[in-house]
Amino acid sequence: MRKIALVTGANRGIGKEVSRQLAEKGYIVYVGSRSLSKGQQACDQLGLDGLIAAQLDVTDQESVDALVARIKQEQGRLDVLINNAAINYDTWQRTLSADLDNVKETMETNLYGPWRMAMAFLPLLKKSNHGRIVNVSSGSGTLNGMGAETPAYGISKAALNALTLKLAAALLPNHILVNAVCPGWIATDMGGSGGGPIEPGGESIVWAAMLPDDGPTGGFFRHGERLDW
Repeated sequence: MRKIALVTGANRGIGKEVSRQLAEKGYIVYVGSRSLSKGQQACDQLGLDGLIAAQLDVTDQESVDALVARIKQEQGRLDVLINNAAINYDTWQRTLSADLDNVKETMETNLYGPWRMAMAFLPLLKKSNHGRIVNVSSGSGTLNGMGAETPAYGISKAALNALTLKLAAALLPNHILVNAVCPGWIATDMGGSGGGPIEPGGESIVWAAMLPDDGPTGGFFRHGERLDW
């Protein structure tokens, strides 16, 4: 039986790469995108069996609920939820001069989005025998060595790491593994041209999605190695 995965923010960048890698491993992958046409374009570009474009705005409860209903009808369960959608790598901001409306907008996608997704899809994840949640995080959210730059993005990712711990503890009785993954600095639209190749970053996330049942939960990883919080 093919496993079912959902990747948010998957029409480009690391989300698109993760969708590609999972599809090549035999998963049915819902390619979540705020724009259905852009999601379909990504699926067409990849040209792989098992990719399904899905309209999804993680900040919109109605959009999330509609996709829950669709996957429930079409698949009956969800094996892997990858919370990848994120915004606003705010390199122009500093903590003492940050636009707090901008910070709030960032938190809505980067923290509340994954939180909303986990709660909404929990009934379908519980129907899986191998439920996994992967929160795509960043070294910018590491408390050790955090500086004054990128305040909205860094704080949102630190909060996402905290959410990872909370979800892992809450879902331990359900045997659903929850981990945060930093894919590293990747050359994407958000990461910029100075980053590394996208394939290893995608592999880091896919590794956490495919952990064995006795694998870790409540951890923070890059390339399969633990990171400091």
